[in-house]
Amino acid sequence: MPGVYRKTDDLPLVIPVFPLDGALLLPGGQLPLNIFEPRYLNMFDDAMSGERIIGMVQTRTGGDHERPKLAPVGCAGRVTSFAETSDGRYLVTLTGVCRFRVGAELPGRSPYRQVRADFSPFEADLREGVEGATSGGDGEALLGALRRYLDHRGLAIDWSSAEAAPSDALINSLAMALPFEPVEKQALLEAPTLTDRRETLVALLEIDAAKGDDEDPTMLQ
Repeated sequence: MPGVYRKTDDLPLVIPVFPLDGALLLPGGQLPLNIFEPRYLNMFDDAMSGERIIGMVQTRTGGDHERPKLAPVGCAGRVTSFAETSDGRYLVTLTGVCRFRVGAELPGRSPYRQVRADFSPFEADLREGVEGATSGGDGEALLGALRRYLDHRGLAIDWSSAEAAPSDALINSLAMALPFEPVEKQALLEAPTLTDRRETLVALLEIDAAKGDDEDPTMLQ
């Protein structure tokens, strides 16, 4: 989590990765996971006995079903909550630490996949509140786009909480929670700065709100 690691050199050079399309983890965000596949149970066992770092990454076209190609950028999270169920599943929460560029994959060392992670392009992820609060028209543009998006989908939120939330927390929580397509989630992840992510988020909200009413909306999870 931000604050635990002061610089990218403090992060491990090799990390296990969990390829999961549609799941977005951002620095400072929290992602709950339900782990049941044996290889990923093994991965979390190893993580819990080590640095508790897991890389969340989406896939891209190519490769085979068991080992699809990985997207070029993922986000490392630290296990901050861990529980085991009576049927052997793990209920885990990852807290986002820092994005990384996916480097070379290590062959055949474990049942799960491991890669060399380059965190250096995303050093700013380790500093809380890097860009400060979004203010004025920028915040209003986001809230306006969000209102049109929710109206189009017939959804409602606690507006008082949304309006009071720090801008970075609001932007990242919306990016993680809203049911965007995997390629759209990846665009939000790869946005260089919080300002870029806000602009991408506003554009996605506006595009969705402009769709015809005959398209089936995807309910917010």
